[in-house]
Formats: sequence, C-alpha cells, structure tokens
Amino acid sequence: MPDKVNLAEAFATFHDHWNPRVAGDINDFQVKLVKFAGKFDWHHHVNEDELFLVVAGRMKMAFQGRDVIVEPGEFIIVPRGTEHCPEALDGECQVLLLEPNSTRNTGNVETEKTKKTLERLV
Repeated sequence: MPDKVNLAEAFATFHDHWNPRVAGDINDFQVKLVKFAGKFDWHHHVNEDELFLVVAGRMKMAFQGRDVIVEPGEFIIVPRGTEHCPEALDGECQVLLLEPNSTRNTGNVETEKTKKTLERLV
C-alpha cells in the first residue's frame, strides 16, 4: 500500500550536500530530495528535462546570460540540453527533483559530485 512522505522528516534524515536521495518512483521518473550548499557544476542533460522545487531556502539557477532566483514553494523546469548551474543562496537549500530515473546528477560532466548510484529514503 502507498504511504505518504513528510518532506521535513525526510530531509532531516540526511545532512550532506549535493547527494540526491530517491524518495519515490513514478513510472520511469524518480522523486529525489537533495540539499544544496554553495555552487554546483555547470552541466546539461542531453535527454532529460528536470524539475527543481525549492522546499526550504533559496536557489539561484544560472543559465548562460541569465539567472533565476527560486524561492520556497516555487519550481523551475530546466529543458534538456540547457546548460545550467544550481546554487544555494543564504546557506543551505532543500530541493525536490522530479526527473527521469536515467538522469545523472552532473549530466554531461563527471566531477567529484557525480553520484553513480543513489541511496533510497524509503
């Protein structure tokens, strides 16, 4: 039987940054929870769109020539092929991601932040 996920409780179960956790599956998509601190790496995803929903804190999504500030309760969709760089503003930011389960967190680049396998919360 399905069960609900309390976002505050789920985010409280981990403390590291840039390490997405799988909180649920929807067909070929995953709901992932991740904490941001500082700036990520510039990258893009060849085949996948991504949805970033800010749960707590503030996030800047940098694009070539434009920045978008995303506040709690707001989301932004980054279309496939779009070069982007997420960044937490004012300390830590808690983000819910909705993306295909094939999505690698660093997209077309491999860095020390690349996660080859993701932990599951439930």
